[in-house]
Amino acid sequence: MSETRLREEICRFGASLHQRGLTAGSSGNISVRTDDGWLLTPTNSSLGSLDPARLSKMDWNGTLLAGDPPSKEAFLHRAMYDERSGAGAIVHLHSTHSAAVSCMSGLDHHSCIPPLTPYFVMKIGQLPLVPYHRPGDPNLGDAIRGLAAKHSAVLLANHGPVVSGKTLESAVYAIEELEETAKLFLLLQGHNPRVLTEAQIAELKTVFKL
Repeated sequence: MSETRLREEICRFGASLHQRGLTAGSSGNISVRTDDGWLLTPTNSSLGSLDPARLSKMDWNGTLLAGDPPSKEAFLHRAMYDERSGAGAIVHLHSTHSAAVSCMSGLDHHSCIPPLTPYFVMKIGQLPLVPYHRPGDPNLGDAIRGLAAKHSAVLLANHGPVVSGKTLESAVYAIEELEETAKLFLLLQGHNPRVLTEAQIAELKTVFKL
């Protein structure tokens, strides 16, 4: 896909996420890998009103090549790309239900949302919790690197999800599935939900080549 088309896709998906309440104000950021670097939504920009021509164009040293200054969370994206060569796009949101789960105590840091549905397993798999770091703390990038090689998505404590995909479309679909599963997880608090068994998860991995 051409860079022009990728820029348009970032703006289209950003507007869709914003219109459906999955991101608010200037929160959240989207990036896409290109042939000669990567595109990222600019700092203090709303995903609902992005301009294709003003997206930040970066090289792999973190140098701004063109466009507006990048999101201060650019290092989150770089850390994920560094560890996941097959990642073509990354979406980071402060979506309500996922962010709510990220604020809960007593979570399993290795898998903070259980396998409630096959779709969560297929699109997210295990979701590790990254310990809290203040916004802009470069040490958060190192914390993500430690997990990204084995996980396509992570949940930042008291913050929100970071999800990668082969394409921007697949990353958006995955983070939407994560948000819906987070909603289910919260609704089921205080109940005794039936989760998928190891055998059922293994079958999904075999059938869908996960």
